[in-house]
Order: sequence, then structure tokens, then C-alpha cells
Amino acid sequence: MAASCPLPVTPDLPTLRAKLQGLLQFLRDALSISNAHTVDFYTESVWEELVDLTPETVLTALRKSASEAEARPSETRRLVEAEGEAGVTDFPKIFCETSQKLVSVEAFALAAKYYSIQNLGICTPFEQLLVALRGNQNQRIGETQKAVEFMNMKKSHEVQAMSELISSIADYYGIKQVIDLGSGKGYLSSFLSLKYGFKVYGIDSSNTNTHGAEERNRKLKKHWKLCHAQSRLDVNGLALKMAKERKVQKEVKNKADIEEVFNSSLTNQEKMSTSDISPDFSGSVISNIRNQMQTLHSQPHQEENLCFENSFSLINLLPINAVEPTSSQQISNRETSEANKERRKMTSKSSESNVYSPLTSFITADSELHDIIKDLEDCLMVGLHTCGDLAPNTLRIFTSKSEIKGVCSVGCCYHLLSEEFENQHKERTQEKWGFPMCHYLKEERWCCGRNARMSACLALERVAAGQGLPTESLFYRAVLQDIIKDCYGITKLPEKIIMNYYEKYKPRMNELEAFNMLKVVLAPCIETLILLDRLCYLKEQEDIVWSALVKLFDPVKSPRCYAVIALKKQQ
Repeated sequence: MAASCPLPVTPDLPTLRAKLQGLLQFLRDALSISNAHTVDFYTESVWEELVDLTPETVLTALRKSASEAEARPSETRRLVEAEGEAGVTDFPKIFCETSQKLVSVEAFALAAKYYSIQNLGICTPFEQLLVALRGNQNQRIGETQKAVEFMNMKKSHEVQAMSELISSIADYYGIKQVIDLGSGKGYLSSFLSLKYGFKVYGIDSSNTNTHGAEERNRKLKKHWKLCHAQSRLDVNGLALKMAKERKVQKEVKNKADIEEVFNSSLTNQEKMSTSDISPDFSGSVISNIRNQMQTLHSQPHQEENLCFENSFSLINLLPINAVEPTSSQQISNRETSEANKERRKMTSKSSESNVYSPLTSFITADSELHDIIKDLEDCLMVGLHTCGDLAPNTLRIFTSKSEIKGVCSVGCCYHLLSEEFENQHKERTQEKWGFPMCHYLKEERWCCGRNARMSACLALERVAAGQGLPTESLFYRAVLQDIIKDCYGITKLPEKIIMNYYEKYKPRMNELEAFNMLKVVLAPCIETLILLDRLCYLKEQEDIVWSALVKLFDPVKSPRCYAVIALKKQQ
């Protein structure tokens, strides 16, 4: 167990609920923009219903806001925070009190920035958490790890950052078992077992993904062999270079010794014979040469053994059947030293605790882990971009199982979340829903709606760059919807009629562009609501001593970059 510092202070439940209240006040009017479907943009006259401004006004204001934020991010943040404290929740200036239409795009953009996660003051810095978990060992190691060739840059960035955090939490508790829910092809699971030596159970509902994990293990085997071969070449080359350098140095020293003996013999040649010189010579020079030869023979062997021993420890970190054992005939005499035999004997005993085991199972909030993992022990539960309800169910399982000491969950696919208060007229038997989770939002009977949750999945880099959605393709689809509405039942439309519709709506394409920009600007607020709901749920649990939102990834590399983290009391 690592010597740790006090964990960072995080916002308490009353503070988070106050943030939620302000966010809900803003979203009560703004949510209609997120829930409007672009397919119905013209058929339902969406612009006229929701916006009381010209498209040019909206586009100009949003582009100006985005450029200012990019040019002066710190000044923009200060302005946003100051406006929030001074009353950014003065919503009548954003939406008309009577018509509920948008009347101030500048105030709208400012409120959206204020209620984004990065400006709301609810995140715990990643580095600060690592320092607290590690104590004095605060140097990051993930950035020095070379990206694995069979991962793309995005996945490599995510896996290394999350693995680093998981390793620190595991050291904090002194545990070696990790459960990876929604493990997919096993990128995270394999890296955790390979680099950090954890016993990892990767659980996914798809047999296809489980087979994908096995395929990745095959790539790991190939990657390991290449790395091993290269490392041996590097070590042997270095050893040979060192040996040559030592040989030159010894030769120089031996020459000096010989000259010294020779000079001494000239001075005393009347008192000494040739036989008298020989013992001195062998003692001072030949002994050195013998030692040098022994060093030349032993040093490359030792360096090579070091590489070989490390490679065998890597084998035992790989998943079962990931690497085939090398036959004894393929191993040189030097590599089968007694030290290596002993090392392999020791690592074979511990191989069972350092493997990745992919499992296929559909996980719900009520899943019994003991039925899936027979040797369940104190562990961490993690999930990297778990889809839909799997992210909230991960948190529920964590709170219900005493063996799970910590959780690190990064969700995605918010549009696949089930909502308790959506479509309430339908008869439903589901008891545990993906949203909402916390008491406050349940009491409010809050519902986002699928379109709003879909907008929360919009890439954050579009928000930062002031970009909207691909307008042209959405425009064609919206025009087609109007054609379908007017001409339903007609089997074939003349090209002239289709072009007439196109010419009719082409001047209004900027309406759709401006509206999509509004949706993009609002998207981070929907994600804030979903993540705040999960964090408040964890704060409501009595046996959880620490919980936080942490910006784990670079949002440009990985838009779904926030992790929900919670820890139970150390034993």
C-alpha cells in the first residue's frame, strides 16, 4: 500500500445540488433547442417556433464568442465566472418570458459556457489526484510509455492515462484485481495486465468483442516478439561496444605495466634473470589479461540474461495462451542458466495472478459478480467509454459490493441511456434506469429526451472551434422530409418538383446552420447534467468516502474525457 497524502477536497452534496438547480433553471427553456429534430426543421417551422432572431445575428454572435474564447481563454473564463456570480441565471434576458423564444444569443452563449463542466468548478485536477494517491511519488510515467503500434493515437492516449490512474488507486489500496466492464477488444485490460501485473477480468456482452480481445492478444504476441528481438540486439550491441572499449583500456594499461617492468629490469638487470621477471610479469599483467577475458565473456552474458529474464516476466503478464512457450532447443546454453530456470519457476507460480481473462456476460445493476468471477476478491471496477446504461450500472454495482474498493468510469453514448420519466404513458417494468440516478433529479422528475442526449454526444472540439454540424447533408434530409409530407403516396416525383423544393429552401439553409450551432454550444450543458447526476448519486452513498469528476483525457484527442471516480474507506 502506497504512502499517500490527503485526497483532494471535492464539492460536497449541497454545493453540487445548488449547481444542479441553476443548470436546470437554464435548461428548462434551452432544452427545447436540444430536443428539436433537424429532420423536422422545415416541416415543423422550428426556427420560427424557438428563435426570435435572424440567422445572421445568431451566426455572427456565436462565431465572435468562439473566436474570443480561443484567443483569450483565461479572460473568457474570468468573464463567465463573474457573470455567473453576478446573476447569469437572469434567464428572462435570454428567453422571452411569454413566447419562450431565444432573444439574446450573447447571453445564451455565456450561460452555456458557465454551465459547462470546465467552468462550473466541479472537477478535480488529474495531477492533483495522482500526487495524493502516490504521496511523494508524483512523477507521471504514462507519458513516457511508447504508444503500442496496434492502437491508434486516441486509444493509446486513453489507455495509458486511465491505466496510470488505476494503478495509483490500486497501490493506494494494495490490491491486484481489476474488473473491466464493457472491455470490448481488451485494450485497457491487456495493458493493465501487461504493464502493471494486475489480474484483470474483462467482461463484455458481445462474443464478437471477446473474440476481438483474443485477436488483440495475438497482436500482443507479435509485438512482444519484435520488442524482445530488438531489445536483445540492442543489449548485445551495447555489450560488444563496452567490451571493445574495456579491451582498449586494458591494452593501454597492460602496455604501461610492461614498460614499467621493462624499465625496472634495465635498472636491476645485473641482479635479475629472465626467470626472475616472469613471475612479476604474470602477476601484474597476465592476471589482468585473464580478468579482462573473464569480464569479456561474462558481461555480454549478464546483459543478455537481464533482457531474457525480463522477457519471461512479460510472458506471464500476458493473457492465457497469448504467447507460446519457446522450446528448449531454441534457447542457447547461456540463456538457460540456473538463474533463468529459477526465475521461470517463480514466475510460473505467479502467472495465475497476472493474466487478462476475457469473459462474455451481459451486465445489469443486479448482476451477481460471484457467479461470473469465481475468485472475486478486493478489487477495482473500471470502464472505458461504457455505453448507455452500463456506466450508471457500473456505479450501482460498485456501491452494492463490498469487495469493490474503487471505481473509475468514463461513459459514452448518452443517447442509449434509459430515462425513467420519458414516455411515461407507456407501460414499463424496468426498475433501475440510466437517468436520473440522484434523489434531487428524481424528485424533480427530470427528463432530458433522446434528442438532447444525442446532442450531448457532439464532439467538444466543434464547440471549441465554433463549428456546427455538417449542414449540407442535414439540409437535404430536412427538405426531403417536407417533400415526403406533401407528396406522400406518390410513387415517382418529377425532377422539376424536387428542384422546386430545393430552390424554395436553399435561401433558408443558414437557418439550419445557425440552429445547429446553438445545439452544439448547448451540448456540454447536457453532458454536465448527466455527469452531475452520477456524482450526486455517489455523494448520497454512506460508505463512499471520496468521489469526484476528473478530466482524464485531452478533449481534442478524446471528446468523452471525464471520469467519475469514487473510493471506499481503506481497511
